[in-house]
Amino acid sequence: MAQATQQISLNNPTCGDVINLQIQLDAADRIQAIGFTGDGCTISQASASMMTTAVTGKTKEEALELAKTFSDLAIGKKHAAADIAALGDAQVLTNIMEFPARIKCATLAWWALQRALLQESDED
Repeated sequence: MAQATQQISLNNPTCGDVINLQIQLDAADRIQAIGFTGDGCTISQASASMMTTAVTGKTKEEALELAKTFSDLAIGKKHAAADIAALGDAQVLTNIMEFPARIKCATLAWWALQRALLQESDED
């Protein structure tokens, strides 16, 4: 993404999943564009795809809240139905805690989102 304001690469050394995430924030800190490349299992790649859909058009704060909700649900913490619904299709992966070895697969892209959004802009 030529106009990325935030970018990060993360990997899960346990299984080899890799995510390269790029985000373009507008002047109002709204996610104008987001994309990823990576390698890994179906769960990690599907989660990354669903995450990009869920956060496109959201403010930085809204996206961080969605990432927290997803991560909380993946480890078994409870959230209000409205919080879960806000995840869109990604909510289907929140039952991953039933398969502990797969939690990192599902949450890798969401962790990348959090870390990228909390970084300073490349323009700063």
